[in-house]
Amino acid sequence: MAKAIAAEFPDLECTVFDLPHVVAGLKGTKNVKYVGGNMFKEIPPADAYLLKWIIHDWSDEESLIIVDIVLGFGKEDEESVETQLFCDMQLMIILTGKERTEREWAKLFVEAGFRDYKITPMLGLRSLIEVYP
Repeated sequence: MAKAIAAEFPDLECTVFDLPHVVAGLKGTKNVKYVGGNMFKEIPPADAYLLKWIIHDWSDEESLIIVDIVLGFGKEDEESVETQLFCDMQLMIILTGKERTEREWAKLFVEAGFRDYKITPMLGLRSLIEVYP
């Protein structure tokens, strides 16, 4: 995703921040660099952050900000709902996380001190979630 954003906006500097073993050996470009680290310890400074399909891996206490599933948003067909619920079930069994409904996302944002949010269904089962300070 960073490569696509960087290609579209060549004056923008993009940093892919992930666990050291994930970015080890990856070669950057003029406006894309790879940095290893642990986001629970320190996050490099930036003007904006994009976390894609990751918040559902953690409990509410561990969560940040978002392209992710919003249960009940997006396609209303039976297959989409079943897939969202299957993802939720997997997370509850494998990790401490969960998929969230709009109400659960809103609670998370308010408790984190954000004043507003906007959810736009897109990207298949995932939604773009904008959160405002």
